[in-house]
Amino acid sequence: MDRVDLADRARGLGGSTRLHGELAVPEGAGPWPGVVMIHEVFGLDEVMTRQAEHLARLGYLTLALDLYSDGGARRCLTTMFRAVASGTGRPFADVEAGRRWLAASPSCTGRVGVLGFCMGGAFALLCAPRGFDAAAVNYGQLPKDLDAALAGACPIVASYGGRDRSLRGAAARLEAALERADVAHDVAEYPSAGHSFLNDAMAGPGWLRPVLRVAGVRPDPEASVDAWARIDAFFGAHLR
Repeated sequence: MDRVDLADRARGLGGSTRLHGELAVPEGAGPWPGVVMIHEVFGLDEVMTRQAEHLARLGYLTLALDLYSDGGARRCLTTMFRAVASGTGRPFADVEAGRRWLAASPSCTGRVGVLGFCMGGAFALLCAPRGFDAAAVNYGQLPKDLDAALAGACPIVASYGGRDRSLRGAAARLEAALERADVAHDVAEYPSAGHSFLNDAMAGPGWLRPVLRVAGVRPDPEASVDAWARIDAFFGAHLR
């Protein structure tokens, strides 16, 4: 993967002073549809990097943003949660910087999707009306005014875990709102899965992992395979 410096583009949009991402490039000859990938709360770690590489193997030019570029997780987390709660703020400018960079790349077809996990899933949902051609929301928190947030949204594929106690009923609420908004969608809830079930390994600091396992935050390989197949089919229909 290659590091991409997005600082100048982000600053011009009112985003972070420092911003970079990791670019995963598919094999073969391009151009390819692009995907801005937004990491979960633990940041752009090895688990997230492998997710970006997986997207590239599926044929998507994937820019994995590091939303903690401008100060690390401890300094940036408050900003992230405030942005998710309000639907405004610097992180949205950073995502837009990533979208514009991909759309302008000669390696990209010009069609760009957004995909996020956990915290990134919440951002992906809120970014669905902001110039993207498709969005993949993976166990992302729903905004308080869901109907307003979905006005003008692009097609959305979303995946949730039935054992995710932090997001009980989210899949059903999102699907109902997408129906009301007449937005093309594919929403699924996997009964056996908890939070972060698409990951191929436990993420987060080692000392926290036993607590996460008790809370049901763990990989679910069977649900993951099906969710990835749905994402690929949905992106294939709306990005390719």
